[in-house]
Amino acid sequence: MSIFPNPSPHDPIPPSTPPQGAPPPPPYNPPPQYNAPPQYAPPQYAPAPQYAVPAPSSGGGWKIAVLFVAVLGLIGACVYLYMQLDKTRADLVKTNDLLQSRIDKLEEATSVTTRSNRKTVDELREQLERARRQASALVGEAKQEALKKVEDTRTQLVAAQEQAKQQLKSDISQVQAQTDTANTKISQVGNDVTAVKTDLSSTKSELEKTVADLKRATGDIDGHAVLIATNGKELAALRALGERNFVEFTIHKSKQAQKVGDVSILLKNADPKKNRYTIMLTADDKTTEKKDRTANEPVQFMTSKAKQPYEIVVNDVKKDTIAGYLSVPKVQNVRN
Repeated sequence: MSIFPNPSPHDPIPPSTPPQGAPPPPPYNPPPQYNAPPQYAPPQYAPAPQYAVPAPSSGGGWKIAVLFVAVLGLIGACVYLYMQLDKTRADLVKTNDLLQSRIDKLEEATSVTTRSNRKTVDELREQLERARRQASALVGEAKQEALKKVEDTRTQLVAAQEQAKQQLKSDISQVQAQTDTANTKISQVGNDVTAVKTDLSSTKSELEKTVADLKRATGDIDGHAVLIATNGKELAALRALGERNFVEFTIHKSKQAQKVGDVSILLKNADPKKNRYTIMLTADDKTTEKKDRTANEPVQFMTSKAKQPYEIVVNDVKKDTIAGYLSVPKVQNVRN
C-alpha cells in the first residue's frame, strides 16, 4: 500500500521537481510561426508535498510475524484436534459395537460350554451308576483291579471337573458381566460332582466287599499270583475288568483236537475222582502235553502273538469231559 496520495484524473499533472544541484531547464519557447496565436503560458502549480517514509521500528516486524505464525499454528492445531476428536469418536462407536458383538458371542459360547460340561458330568454319573449296578450283580471281583478301575474313574471325574472350572473361569475373565451367572453354574457343577463322589464312595465300598471272594493261583511261567474264576459269575467279573478276553469251552475226549480261540486242545485223560486231567495243547503249530493237571489250576503258555502268557483254567472235570475257559491278553504284540 502506497503512502502517497493518488492524484485525481481530473487534476493537472504537477510539474516535476528537478533534482537538487541540477541546472534549471530552459524556458519553453515555441518555434516562430506566421500569424501564430498568442503564446500560451502554462499555469503555475504549487509544488507537490513531500512525504517522509517512516523508518521501520527495530524488532516490531518479526514479533508481528511470529504472532501471525502462532495464530495460524493455533488454528491448525484446533482443526487437527477437532478432526482427531471426530475420528476418535467414530472409532469409539465402532469399538463399542465390536465389544458388544464379542460379548454376545462369548455369552453364547459360555452357554454352550456350560451345557456341554453338564452333559459330560451327567454321562459320568450314568457311567458310575452302571458300574455300581454291575458291581452289585457281580461276585468275586479282584480287589486291586477293582480299586484301580474305581480310582481311574474318579481321576477322570476330577479331571472333567477341573476342566469345567478352568473353562468357566476363562469365560468369566473375558466377560465380567457374566460373573455372577458363571459362579452359579460352577456351584451347580460342584454340587453334581459332590453327589457323584458320594455314589463313587458307595460303589468303592461294595466292590471291596465282593473282591475278597476272588481266588488266586500261582502261574507256572512267571510265578506270579493270577486271578481265576471258578464259576460263571466270577468269570463275568473278570470280563468286567476289561484286561483280558475269555473263551469258554467244553471238550470231550476224542481223536480230533478241538479249536478254542487261536489254539487247539485234545483231551487225553480225565479223572473226576482226583479232579485231574491231561491234554495236548497246540499253539503256533507246536504241540505240548499238559499232564496231570488239577481243576482250577492256571495252565500258562506263551505264543508269538503276545508278550503276556495265555491261561487255560479247567473248572469242571467229568468222565471224558472237561469244561473251563481260555484267558487271552488283549494286547497282541509280536515278541522281540
